[in-house]
Amino acid sequence: MTSTLTVAERRRATLNRRAADAPAARSAPASGPPRRAAPTRQSAARPATARKPGVRTAPTRKPAARAVTSKSTGVRAHGVAGDRPRSLRPVRASVQPGEDLGPIATFVLSVRTAAGPERKLGPPPGTFYVIASVVLVFVVLGLVMVLSASAVTQANIGNSPYAVFSKQAMWAGIGLVGMIFATQVPYTIWKPLTIPLLGLGTAAMAVPFLPGLGTRVNGARSWIQFAGLSVQPSEFLKLVVVIAAASLLTARARELGDRRKTLYPVAALAGAAALMSLAQGDLGSAIVLGVIVLSVAWIAGVPMKPLAGLTLVAVIAAIGFVVSDSRRLSRFTAFMDIEGHKEFESYQVYQGLVSIANGGLTGSGIGGSRTKLGYLPYAHSDFIFSIIADELGMIGTAAVIGGFIVLLAFGIQAALAAPDRFGMLLAGGISAWFGVQAIINLGGVTGVMPVTGLTLPFFSAGGSSLFVSMFAAGLLLSVARRATRS
Repeated sequence: MTSTLTVAERRRATLNRRAADAPAARSAPASGPPRRAAPTRQSAARPATARKPGVRTAPTRKPAARAVTSKSTGVRAHGVAGDRPRSLRPVRASVQPGEDLGPIATFVLSVRTAAGPERKLGPPPGTFYVIASVVLVFVVLGLVMVLSASAVTQANIGNSPYAVFSKQAMWAGIGLVGMIFATQVPYTIWKPLTIPLLGLGTAAMAVPFLPGLGTRVNGARSWIQFAGLSVQPSEFLKLVVVIAAASLLTARARELGDRRKTLYPVAALAGAAALMSLAQGDLGSAIVLGVIVLSVAWIAGVPMKPLAGLTLVAVIAAIGFVVSDSRRLSRFTAFMDIEGHKEFESYQVYQGLVSIANGGLTGSGIGGSRTKLGYLPYAHSDFIFSIIADELGMIGTAAVIGGFIVLLAFGIQAALAAPDRFGMLLAGGISAWFGVQAIINLGGVTGVMPVTGLTLPFFSAGGSSLFVSMFAAGLLLSVARRATRS
């Protein structure tokens, strides 16, 4: 009987040990053979003791370690029973590598990536309101002066007195929509559009040479006639070039001194844009385009020595273009002797100076100018400043010049407060564009510089110039709206 009880006791002990090992065995991974749990120090140190016959006691043990295997990664994590391991499941990206999205979806994705998540904008800073106020005042005053300068001459040739004004007002409305759009949209979306915009700009510059579409005005074949409207592609090219220059020099921020990676592309951009304008016979636009690129490069921090070399090459090219044609040379050099050439080459400049002199301090009043009655050609376009000086006097001219100074100063302030490098270069390039073009126009009207046929931004009659200037002002406002606050 004693031996029988001893055998039964041994069987119970074996069953108890198996029951103790069962949870660890169940926690093993499903794949592969089960692993036996190693005995703990406590169980190894204390062997099983025999119990009295007929008395069943539950074995005492510590919680077994539970092994958790991630189904997605195969990584095995160990912890105490009851602990929940961190999820190791990888999150699927929105676009998998190698996934074919098509050209349109890829382009949209690049734009979204460039724009990034738009942070919640607070109230616009004071710079924003100053720039917006100056631009809107310029546009309204420009409409008034265009009407005053063109009404009589249009009536004399049998057109409606409001013919030029109505077109200018239409373009001002379109420009206002474009300015609001450019202000509200993050300016960063234009960076990935650089290559498509350059392609469109180049194609547009070739359209004036197509039969039936291109029109020659004052020796320059730089206009497109379509559906009763005249469009000048070089104005749109200015906008494209400033975006391209800002994008290029943002990408080359750490390689500004590298000739191959930075200087040569900058020179190629400026040279190609200027050559396309010169091919149309538009020297003024070529100068502005070159100045835009060089200004953005200077703001970006390109070394002065190579910039000076590029400027010298540009000046030599411009001089060569002027002297290559005797008629162009005589018109270009007439400003050096306005009195001696007032009957022909400098007739327009001379009449503009007479109009400015008639204005005096307070001017003759809106509509009171006499030089616009057929004496001053293009009074509503390139020489609109002469009519402003005649009818608003020195006070009006000082207000216009001061407005451009304020626009330039606050544009630079917006560039300095831009949240990123692209915004800084974009705002700086647009400000330089407005300032340089205004200086060239005012210099030509006052006889200080040669007449190049450039319009006065926001004032001169010309739908392309007005729309592009207002859209560029919208980009400047977009940068100013998102400026960092100190």
